[in-house]
Amino acid sequence: MKLTDAIGKRVEKLLNEKGVNQYFLFKNGGIPRSTVSQTLHAKKGKVTVDTVFQIASTLDISLKEFFDDPMFDDIED
Repeated sequence: MKLTDAIGKRVEKLLNEKGVNQYFLFKNGGIPRSTVSQTLHAKKGKVTVDTVFQIASTLDISLKEFFDDPMFDDIED
């Protein structure tokens, strides 16, 4: 799996676990709607560490917690 795909899937999984949606990230995290959408749907060529940090912070988790998922074990990029 490509890194951008894994990040999108991880964000989607976390949103479901927290019971929130994309709008929550936009409204509470100051992340542009287009960035949230492109990240979730892996339409952006690269996702910046700053974006991942903003998402993790908005969801009240650390970067370590964000990347602590088996889907990141087999990244091919």
